Amino acid sequence: DCSMISLSSMAAFDGKVDMAIGNAVGSVTANLALIMGIALGKGHATTDAIRETGEFSINIPSVDLLQQTDLVGIAGGKDFDKSGLFEIFYGPLKKAPMIAQCPVSFECSLLQSIDLTNDTLFLGEVKGLWTEDRFLTGGIPDVEKVRPFCLTMPDNRYWSIGTSVGRAWHDGLPLRDGLPELPVGKKKSKE
Repeated sequence: DCSMISLSSMAAFDGKVDMAIGNAVGSVTANLALIMGIALGKGHATTDAIRETGEFSINIPSVDLLQQTDLVGIAGGKDFDKSGLFEIFYGPLKKAPMIAQCPVSFECSLLQSIDLTNDTLFLGEVKGLWTEDRFLTGGIPDVEKVRPFCLTMPDNRYWSIGTSVGRAWHDGLPLRDGLPELPVGKKKSKE
């Protein structure tokens, strides 16, 4: 299991900002109405805040923020005030604080929460994407410039994400010619 690390943050408890590590985060749609998903432990203060406010942010830290990110996962928001760890800013959603030091931040409006065994999966519509030109190539966030990291379990190790190894929906095309085609009446999609 290798999951992209994110810092999810939102207003909680006496007006303070709380944040938690989301180790299962990603886009769940490929269309223009971008939907992001993040799984957080059920007992986290951040989980409670998302349910209360209906808003959250997903902030992608670079490897330069590894220690602070790890501390966010160690120090629970019900026991520690983590609001001073990062510079916080807001976009149009006033209950989804974002972290200025993170190269990429998404502000999201909660669409649905799904209770899992130990976690809650939150699905949110992205209302804003925040970054700087220095993290972009051709107007798109560049992984090599952002320098995100992931968490593997059960060894509990952080790993940097390396160079590109291929192109999605492209590198497998030469192999498609070798696949047998379904009869005309059995085809499900046109690709």
